[in-house]
Amino acid sequence: MARFSRHPASAPPVAPERERTGHLLLRGWMVFSLFFAFTAPGWVLGFGIPITAIVGAVIVTTSAVVVGIIRPPFQWRRLPWIAGAFILWAGLSIAWSQWAQTSALTWLLLLATTFQGIAIASVLTWREIVRAIGSALGWVIGLSLVAEILVAWIVGGPLYAGFQTDADAGAPEWISGGIFAGARIDGVIGNPNLLGMIALLAVVVFAIEFAARESRRSMLGVWIGLSVLTLVLAASVTAWIAAAGVALVLATVLLMRTARRPGERTRYYVGYAVIGAAGALAIWIWRVPLFTAVDRTADLLDREAIWSAVLDRAGDHLGVGGGFATPWLPWDPAFRDWIVLGGRQITQAHSVWVDVLFQLGIVGVILLAFTYLAFVWRSWFFAVDRPRWDLRADRPYSALTLLPTLTGAILLVQGLAETAPLMGWGWMLLILLGSKIKQSPHIGEGPAEQRLAIERGELLRAG
Repeated sequence: MARFSRHPASAPPVAPERERTGHLLLRGWMVFSLFFAFTAPGWVLGFGIPITAIVGAVIVTTSAVVVGIIRPPFQWRRLPWIAGAFILWAGLSIAWSQWAQTSALTWLLLLATTFQGIAIASVLTWREIVRAIGSALGWVIGLSLVAEILVAWIVGGPLYAGFQTDADAGAPEWISGGIFAGARIDGVIGNPNLLGMIALLAVVVFAIEFAARESRRSMLGVWIGLSVLTLVLAASVTAWIAAAGVALVLATVLLMRTARRPGERTRYYVGYAVIGAAGALAIWIWRVPLFTAVDRTADLLDREAIWSAVLDRAGDHLGVGGGFATPWLPWDPAFRDWIVLGGRQITQAHSVWVDVLFQLGIVGVILLAFTYLAFVWRSWFFAVDRPRWDLRADRPYSALTLLPTLTGAILLVQGLAETAPLMGWGWMLLILLGSKIKQSPHIGEGPAEQRLAIERGELLRAG
């Protein structure tokens, strides 16, 4: 009679355990919430603010119900409390705001985005987070390219907000439809600069998945190629500068990982600081020739005009600011027709730091600076240090640990020329990744990983 032992050579093959349907639905819902965050400006242009607000409210409410049902193990002390101090200050500014209604509404948006980031971090593992972000970005890239092709083919020109095709109607442009004419593409987001940054983030995420072998590498190679194509077609100078920053950070992290002796990293830190500072200074000094070379002088002049106007107004309430307002709601009398360029009303200062100084004063700038510093600090050592929780010091690095620090580089560069990192997907990823690092400082460990192991029967202990 044949007998089976526990030895792998004679044990019967066991099929890999399939994920539960409920967990697959959970991951799918979080992918959709990320997709909505990435494409929110396009939802506003296509369907209007009321419908976009309803969809956003449904997403946050549903996520709250899901988290309440799952009750994931959570360590409240490990929340990003420095970011919480910034959020609290933004909320307190409603008391002295010169645009109280806008402050209240946009602060609720900030709270909703913060909650969604924490919710995703609490119910998904590190690997699931990377894959969810990648899936959402894949939908954004794919739909953007398909939309541009369809608009160019069917409409033969730009598609405007509200699905209008008549330029004389006065609606802002949504999808350029100039993909075959050499024009910059807007994608479903409705803005080439925002699309360029998302394309850069997609390149980073897909490349990390490729290195970590998280999915079929052939398909990941295709998505990397499509993301690079989108980055090129969007032709965003800010995205190109951010790409250089990402390359510099990546090179430095990989060099740091080769250090074997105490103090060996010091020279890398010095070199990184010198190159980064010199590069930033060179870009600022030669910004006019640089923007002229890529035919973006108008963008530069527009931004400098916006910064000048905002800084002039910020001087009236330099200490505590005039009140939180991200974005500036266009129907508020305080912002209506304040800055109009090319027939389009401006709803942000096109710089995180200028905008925060204007809205929350010097106190807000300091709190935001500490928020970014805490995130950069934790994400940096999350990437450069080997995973270690005991005496063993030779555990291999994981490519997944690169995501927070490379995302931080993108957000910091984007924040110089856009206010986007303070809202939508920029703020959500800052909270999501910052919270996840504190909750799960090692890949494969943390409350979400523990819950998933319990569900799969791999961890047989209570509490």
